[in-house]
Amino acid sequence: MSLNSQVVHDPLLQAQPAQVSAVRAGIIASERFGVLGSVRPLAGERDLNFHLAGTNGTAYLLKISHPLENPQVVDFQNQALLQIQRADPELPVQRVYAARDGRYQAAVDIDGRQMLVRLLSFVAGRPLHQVKHGSVGLRRNLGDAMGRLDRALADYRHPASGHELLWDMQQAARLRPLLVHIDDQPLRALVGEALDAFEACALPRYPVLRRQVIHNDLNPHNVIVDTQQPERVLNILDFGDMVEAPLINEVGVAAAYQLGQQGDVLAPALDFVAAYHRRNPLREDELDILGELIATRLVMTIAITAWRASLHPQNRAYILRNVAQASASLRGLASIAPAVVRQRILQACVGA
Repeated sequence: MSLNSQVVHDPLLQAQPAQVSAVRAGIIASERFGVLGSVRPLAGERDLNFHLAGTNGTAYLLKISHPLENPQVVDFQNQALLQIQRADPELPVQRVYAARDGRYQAAVDIDGRQMLVRLLSFVAGRPLHQVKHGSVGLRRNLGDAMGRLDRALADYRHPASGHELLWDMQQAARLRPLLVHIDDQPLRALVGEALDAFEACALPRYPVLRRQVIHNDLNPHNVIVDTQQPERVLNILDFGDMVEAPLINEVGVAAAYQLGQQGDVLAPALDFVAAYHRRNPLREDELDILGELIATRLVMTIAITAWRASLHPQNRAYILRNVAQASASLRGLASIAPAVVRQRILQACVGA
């Protein structure tokens, strides 16, 4: 089977998650983690997520992995969180807690299927996607936090770090069969052109770029900021798309969500990129392809979510939550000559 044909047969993204009630989730939290409290469901794409307000006054996130999730991949995520906590204890990143038996994931039987359950930290605040106009300070703080995160993971190794993941930008060429699900014809053409640029300019550079484990999903739904001081980052969430990849992919993914939607769309993203570079310096060969990588992440958001929304119409609103901004940002970025994008990125980092 070719890589392209595998895209539309990805069982983890196609299959529905199991159904688990809040009551059952509370029982699992009590039995496996010794935590009592009230439970309510939260949104999620692949996993089932529950907010648990503990009777001890602490809030938690109870995460029940998709039944088809590889246990080694779950361990990969858990061990990364523990590595970050050891390397940079003050970094505002989600924490994972051990179960009663000392392990960081518990296997439970739900409707005849074994599923993995984890207990994670829950930090109250405002999700970044609810902040309408992010400040320069917020973008700089995000860039600095991601630079710290990647420094903390620089020497992290795990047998599952190379697992296959459709949201891995290294697999972007596989997306072409999904473009048929983009109803907007001009947008579909623009997506195709951005993929052409990725394959011509970025993909051939990958073999010589430095690699490490990256978070790979700093979208606005995965960041919690202070309600009173929204430039202050309180928590970076969801390591479910983590993978070993070229380090610059991390910046491409995150910067794609910092683009504006009108006017000079690139300027806000440069605040983030420069701050990241100050904390974790990027190399010229990495910066040289960053423009194409930013566009490619936008392409992935548009193409994958259009496909998944067609598979799961009942979860359509959640799946498509980032598409409007991604489409506007891609159109704006495409209006700037690639050479100008490259020059502005280099200038932002030189002056950082």
